[in-house]
Parts: sequence; structure tokens; C-alpha cells
Amino acid sequence: MTEITNEELPEEDSFFDHHELSVDPGQRPIRIDKFITDKLAYATRNKVQQSIVSGIVKVNGEVVKANYKTKAGDVITFAMEKSRKETDVIAEEIPLDIRYEDDHLMVVYKPAGMVVHPAHGNWTGTLVNALAFYFNNLPELPGNSGRPGLVHRIDKDTSGLLVIAKSEKAMSHLAKQFFDHSIARTYVALVWGEPEEDEGTIDVPIGRGIKDRKVMQAYPDGETGKSAITHWKVIKRLRYVTLLRCVLETGRTHQIRAHMKYIGHPLFNDAVYGGDQIRKGTQYSKYKAYIQNCFQILPRQALHAKSLGFIHPITEEEIYFEAEMPQDMLSVIEKWENYVKFEK
Repeated sequence: MTEITNEELPEEDSFFDHHELSVDPGQRPIRIDKFITDKLAYATRNKVQQSIVSGIVKVNGEVVKANYKTKAGDVITFAMEKSRKETDVIAEEIPLDIRYEDDHLMVVYKPAGMVVHPAHGNWTGTLVNALAFYFNNLPELPGNSGRPGLVHRIDKDTSGLLVIAKSEKAMSHLAKQFFDHSIARTYVALVWGEPEEDEGTIDVPIGRGIKDRKVMQAYPDGETGKSAITHWKVIKRLRYVTLLRCVLETGRTHQIRAHMKYIGHPLFNDAVYGGDQIRKGTQYSKYKAYIQNCFQILPRQALHAKSLGFIHPITEEEIYFEAEMPQDMLSVIEKWENYVKFEK
């Protein structure tokens, strides 16, 4: 068994292990769900079957049914939610801003400053810690282990909407929509400078930086990184900064942040990608003080996950959610509007 590892995984892929299994010569025919279950210690038969039904499991590049019997030489590729131990998550009573919930999923609003899931340096205080507490107090959900299914994530200092799966069926269905890039996600970003055009598409691969692996970098030669496509459109021009609407076709880590830096318009106050420096305007002390005041009001990158649309995994209806822009971004945008008005 060969497990695919890729440091340039999409944000939504970060909660899934990617696998590639080859059927050995001489292997007797066996149902594919049993074959995968036998190979992976943490894969339950039910979880594998849900993945097959959702079309995530492929044999030689083709989607198959659960009763498919493997043949010698078959190459099986699939993704599966990473296993978690009971001790991985500490349930914490942290308020949740729930925008929608039913028996199968929930949509939550994550404020800027909150980490999505526990990791090195952030084992507590995360969205998952809050969800673990919330779900541990929902005994009417049979089979729920207290850790809802994270299908995607957004950065710590990005505000906005996230969808949470509450069952394996919902997880598999939503995961497939992310893998197929059929989830509709819209972001609002305040960037430095003014793009020449009113709209455009950035189709440039993104991968880990050569000098700093924590930073994502655009690779226009296409030889490095993973495919990344961002569609953007101007909402408002404010001479020194511009408010953009960004639609993701793919979901790579730091995609909007890295793409905006690549085209010369980094996000306002994005310290990782150079947006915490004056990128347009004068170097006079009064202007510098104004910018520093803006940074104090908005102490993070100016990025908000505004909308989320997808097919409900059970009802198969199209559902759509929007989250208002947070006050810190609204306040800075208003300051820029007044600044530009005053200059006139």
C-alpha cells in the first residue's frame, strides 16, 4: 500500500488521507469495500461504502460500485477522513455562532482569531474544541463520537462560514463536492493598490515556499505546486486600496493570499505576504500614522469568507448562506472611504 502524501494539499483536503492501493498479481477477486477495509486499519466497512457511493473511490481512474470485484493490477485511489483518537480533542465550552443546523450538517461562523482545529501550539480554544463540547451534549445523535466532520477550513485570521458534517454520509457527500470543486465559495478581500482591470482570473499553481515551508508561493512555470484558480472582481476602488470579490474554483492553502501577492496586490495587513507594509501612498509621517491606525483597527489580513453554497447531502436541495462582513473590516473600509473623500 502506498499512501499519497502532498504538502500542497487543498485546505479542504487537510482532513483527509489520500491513498493509492495496487492489487497484487495473483490476488483473487474480492469486493472492493472488503479489499480497502482489510488494507486500512482505521477504515470501517460503512465509511468505505459511503466513500464508494459518493464517487470518491476510483479504480484505474474510473468510479465503481460497491460490488465491484478487484482484479490483479487494479490501481485504487481514494481519500478518507483521517482517523482521530478520543484523546485528540478536549471538549471546551466555547460559544458557537451557528447559522444553520439540521440532523445532518451545520453551518457555523468562525470569527477572526479562532483556529479551526487543534495542532501544534493550538491544542485548545479551537473551533473543534467548541464543537466537541456541543456534540457531546447531543445524545440524540446516535453514533456521533463527539467530533463533527470537518470538510474544509479557513485560516485563523480569516473570518467567515464553515460547513460541518454530522454523519459519515454527509461527510462523504460534502467531501465529494469539495473534490469536484462544485462548492460555491465567495470571499471579500481588501487589497493594496488598484488592479488595472475590473475583473480577472488568476490561474497559477501554488506550492510551499522554497525558503519558508509555512508560506505558500505562486509557481507560474507550472512545474511546481498544485493547480489553483481564483476569480476576482472589483467591488469598490479606494485609490490606495481596493475591495474585491473573490470566488475560489480550487481551495488551496492561503490561495487568495498567495495569488494576490503574486499579482502585486497583497491583502491589506497580511503580515505573511507583505501586506503589513505601505504598498501604495506616501511615506510622510502623517500617512504612516494613518496606516498604523488602520492596522490597529484590523489586526489581521483583510479577508472574509462571505458565502457558502452547496447541495444538501440528504435532501439534494441547493442551499446557500451569507455572513455579513465583520466590524473590523467595515470600520477600515469606512476610514478609507472618508480618507479618499477628504483628499478630493
